[in-house]
Amino acid sequence: MSKTQGKELSPFELKDELIRIASSHADHMMLNAGRGNPNFLATAPRHAFLRIGDFALSESERSYSYLDSGFGGLPQKENIVSRFDTYCLVNKGQDGLEFLQSALAFAEDHIGLSRQEFLFEMVSGFLGGNYPVPPRMLQSFEKVVNYYLAQEMYGNAGSSHNFELFATEGGTAAMTYIFQTLHLNGLVKEKDKIALITPIFSPYLEIPVLPEYGLEVVDIRADEDMGWQIPESEIRKLEDKNIKILCVVNPSNPPSVKMSDKVLAKLAKLVETKRQDLMIVTDDVYATFSDNFESLFASCPYNTLCVYSFSKYFGATGWRLGVIGVQQDNVFDDALAEMPKAKAAKVNSRYSSLTDEPKELSFIDRLVADSRAVALNHTAGLSLPQQLQMTLFAMAGLLDEDETYKNAAKRLIRRRYKLLYQALGIEAPVSENNVDYYTLLDLEAIGTELYGKKFAAWLLKKDISMDFLFRLARETSVVLLPGKGFEDTHPSARVSLANLREHDYKSIGECTRQVLDEYYQEWSEGS
Repeated sequence: MSKTQGKELSPFELKDELIRIASSHADHMMLNAGRGNPNFLATAPRHAFLRIGDFALSESERSYSYLDSGFGGLPQKENIVSRFDTYCLVNKGQDGLEFLQSALAFAEDHIGLSRQEFLFEMVSGFLGGNYPVPPRMLQSFEKVVNYYLAQEMYGNAGSSHNFELFATEGGTAAMTYIFQTLHLNGLVKEKDKIALITPIFSPYLEIPVLPEYGLEVVDIRADEDMGWQIPESEIRKLEDKNIKILCVVNPSNPPSVKMSDKVLAKLAKLVETKRQDLMIVTDDVYATFSDNFESLFASCPYNTLCVYSFSKYFGATGWRLGVIGVQQDNVFDDALAEMPKAKAAKVNSRYSSLTDEPKELSFIDRLVADSRAVALNHTAGLSLPQQLQMTLFAMAGLLDEDETYKNAAKRLIRRRYKLLYQALGIEAPVSENNVDYYTLLDLEAIGTELYGKKFAAWLLKKDISMDFLFRLARETSVVLLPGKGFEDTHPSARVSLANLREHDYKSIGECTRQVLDEYYQEWSEGS
């Protein structure tokens, strides 16, 4: 493959080609820092999943205990708590039991859930013998996850629980459903403008311009020199009434920096004073790695729809667990209500098979219906075992009151971050807003620090971004992703700090320095 061809690929398509090249060397072990899935995970909620599963099977087998043929039945709610208490006594000391007992106590004491209802829902969820009812999310599970998200998203703004959730097959499904329902309901149409705070996760760049949407993308560009914060001049672009929706990844991917309190306040003021109609989607998957995080979901609650995935913090990319959250009072429902009658009648007729009053159907319930082409709404919803594991993950976050797990996860990625830059031979950028799940290696800035401005200017003129990645893969078997694929305007490479061993990041730093030294040698000989 030529380097020119490489420029035409998305960062994740390019990754596959770089892996092919990096894997061809028998004398090098490939180091793939292109993927964001972590190599660490939360074990306590997984032990709890297995333990509730063991109890659930014993509950199921009670129904057909007279048959010796592997039959089980649906569990019985009556006296299920007392039977669980007996199970705990018999199995005392088994991994996961103490977690479940604490979860039941926390849910009752802090969230106001009935132990019987919550335990029965967990047992039924593991067995998966019914469709999800309600399809949006089981009631006890939604309350637990709601409480967890309020804890993680509201920071100093104070918690709120006035929002509803739709459990989805990961954050990727959430993104798909949101764009689909916005389009199907006429809230965005072809040639409308969508603002993206860039750099940003590449699907947010690729989905809006698909032919079925045909949206015009407006860059709201974060400034690297300002620590990847958003200049006021960029925020003012949102005053344009033709911008219907703003999409944000916060903390960002790939710079891995959270919005500062100052930027959040400026965005909130603009929305409150000039753009009360602006629809916002914030993807906050990396929030739990941040210090003192506050989401736009908290600072602009009426306007903001929140996407959260459990994949990164709990090491669960393969579980496909995500949620869409929206406030009970929100701009999406109001936009539907204010739609001209003729347009509204056409939009609402789509849902006439679900209700006699389709105009009353909320935006979040339309998301659920559209996820199954409306006709299959009665079988919609994330599978119950997935919802159970999601709820146990959320409960793990709630029970981690001294933040033992959270602080360990932060230390893990931040040690890797420092080691990478030490091996490069430069100081790691430090900011209170840094999260460090990823880092963008700005080749121009690194070249300036190592060899001076003239060399960096030569690198910039040479446009080495793609050549650097291919040379790195070919010579050292290290795979990184291009910053350009995430709409970074600098020659740069994204490094995931989540998916390799600590000493591997030392190797990546050394290999990056090796290739940059080769460029310096080339420049020196040509000067």
